[in-house]
Amino acid sequence: MVLSPFTKLFLLASLWNLTGAVFGFFNTAFAFELIFNKELTDPLMFAIYKGAWGTTLTYFIGYLIVARNPMKHYGIVITGGIGKLGFIVTLLQLYFAGIAGPDVFVIVVGDGLFLAVFVYYLYRVYKTPGLASAPSSELTMDLPAGRQESKA
Repeated sequence: MVLSPFTKLFLLASLWNLTGAVFGFFNTAFAFELIFNKELTDPLMFAIYKGAWGTTLTYFIGYLIVARNPMKHYGIVITGGIGKLGFIVTLLQLYFAGIAGPDVFVIVVGDGLFLAVFVYYLYRVYKTPGLASAPSSELTMDLPAGRQESKA
């Protein structure tokens, strides 16, 4: 079985997000201290920060879905790209405000590289004849016979 370059891309993107999620979601206080150079003691801030890394965990799942059929699930990539751009901007703002340490650049550079490749992928999807302009009713779920989604 030969994997397409985009399948490989989204498998790699899912692993990148899983790494961040394991690091930030399952070791929240340590991740916070590494990035912000201060101890995480406020329970509300802990919950918010852990939740942000929980979003990263959902992107791991989303990119696995895209890897299965990259031409079909481009909407997940649009959402993920917006999330990456927002995260990059926020981390840079925190860094330049003196709130975050230089370790944020690992995330900024990694997410920036993925964002750039996602833009290229979306361009390629857009240029694929018939796909980008096809009505959603023409994009079926490819379920077994008798289990197709209704078009009503």
